[in-house]
Amino acid sequence: MKRVFIIVLDSLGIGQLPDCEAFGDKNCNTLARIAKSEYFKADNLIKMGLGNIDGVDLTKCENPTAAVARLAEKSMGKDTTIGHWEIAGIVSPTPMPTYPDGFPDEIIKEFSQKTGRGILCNKPYSGTEAIKDYGREHIKTGDLIVYTSADSVFQIAAHEDVIPIETLYEYCRIAREMLVGEHAVGRVIARPFTGKYPDFTRTSNRHDFSLVPPRETLLDAVSSAGMTVYAIGKINDIFAGKGVTKTVSTKSNADGMEKAKKALSEDFEGLCFVNLVDFDSHYGHRQDIDGYAKALTEFDEWLPSFTAEMREGDMLVITADHGCDPGDESTDHSREYVPLIMYGIPPVNYGTRGTFADVAATVAHYLGIDFKGDGQVIK
Repeated sequence: MKRVFIIVLDSLGIGQLPDCEAFGDKNCNTLARIAKSEYFKADNLIKMGLGNIDGVDLTKCENPTAAVARLAEKSMGKDTTIGHWEIAGIVSPTPMPTYPDGFPDEIIKEFSQKTGRGILCNKPYSGTEAIKDYGREHIKTGDLIVYTSADSVFQIAAHEDVIPIETLYEYCRIAREMLVGEHAVGRVIARPFTGKYPDFTRTSNRHDFSLVPPRETLLDAVSSAGMTVYAIGKINDIFAGKGVTKTVSTKSNADGMEKAKKALSEDFEGLCFVNLVDFDSHYGHRQDIDGYAKALTEFDEWLPSFTAEMREGDMLVITADHGCDPGDESTDHSREYVPLIMYGIPPVNYGTRGTFADVAATVAHYLGIDFKGDGQVIK
């Protein structure tokens, strides 16, 4: 019985791609940035071969325990949806729409009419700053805080005491149905918060309403073969549930790691796909270098407890979906290479690969499934 566990360290880029400036980036390297922190420690990842990956300036391991590679993103984007879809086998040649000047009036007017509520903000904004700047007016009027970012997202923030969670989710479903065609953003995101000004706090009731992938992914191929596709964290949301057979939500990286270990103890054949989002949402976007370093150290220290319980026939894949350098000039995602570590197979360094989609082809091959997507088997 074979099982593959893919753990996405959300936003752990390892150096800028050659075309990064076309995506508004420069001098970005998420891993190198956090490696300078006094709180950074990655002994177990280094033993696996993290420092042996092309372009990574960390200690090299003479006898690494895992196969490694550097992956270039081939899709025209640097966001969560496009990154995960590419990991699962879909290269996106056309970028999803973004709104540096806010959403068009016709979109906002239609959304306001369908929800019966006014709209605040409607511009690119930091999520924490949006609720700080517009939260009081939202509580007073009941108007929704709508904002975007450099990514293809339509975000709706609302206080849980003003807009019940299920009502906020329904508003997101309305927006998701509206945002199609030329306005088909990657994700509509519910961003509930609590507290009193100025101490508003975003809650763990965030929910992403993603586009349905345009064609078959690794998840579809695995589930169609009669195997389990176990989604932990926001994986189910990213793929709009397509191809998923079991899903578990998470509240934090620590919760995600705990649930990954629980999945490891269960009997199933197929794929367990995990996203650890705190790296991105709590530290990358918030320009918190030390916080990011501490989070990676926490993962690194947890790692041996996971590998110790792996069974014969298990493979662990560690990778990322984009970068989010916490020390560059932007709070947005960064266009970077990502690491690939494959534990449970012979420790070969496969150099630099041209697409994240090689992960999907390789995992499918390992599970004995005829699926390559837009990638090639790493062997």
